[in-house]
Amino acid sequence: MKQQILEYYKQLVQDRIDVFQDMISGLTDDAQNDAKGSAGDKHETALSMMHLEQEKLNHKLQEVLAQKAILDKIDATVSPQKVALGSLVQANGMWLFISAALPKITLDGQTVFAISPQSPLGSKLMGNGVGFTAEINGKEYQIESVS
Repeated sequence: MKQQILEYYKQLVQDRIDVFQDMISGLTDDAQNDAKGSAGDKHETALSMMHLEQEKLNHKLQEVLAQKAILDKIDATVSPQKVALGSLVQANGMWLFISAALPKITLDGQTVFAISPQSPLGSKLMGNGVGFTAEINGKEYQIESVS
């Protein structure tokens, strides 16, 4: 199951990268085409707006590339006894994939939450094994399995 989850998230992140790259490329093309046929203040404003939008998209692209780098470090064939990057943890009946903060997914009827090791829950679980209990915001989470 862990391999499926990892592959799903890798594809999700790659799809996002492709979308952002396409959007940035489209803005670049628009700016070049606009530069050929326009002049004046409206033209400068339009170019400035396109440039700002391109900077925002570049920032989002960098965030998604960072998520991809984290996912690329994970070896789904390793099953540590303690929670580490790439662990699939069952706690309180929930499945937690320790990787990057990504949207929850449902695979084979199981809902999986991808959390980062730096998140409040992730940081408490890191380095601990089955039976460990952590409290976050007044709720207790007990590790039932680690793979």
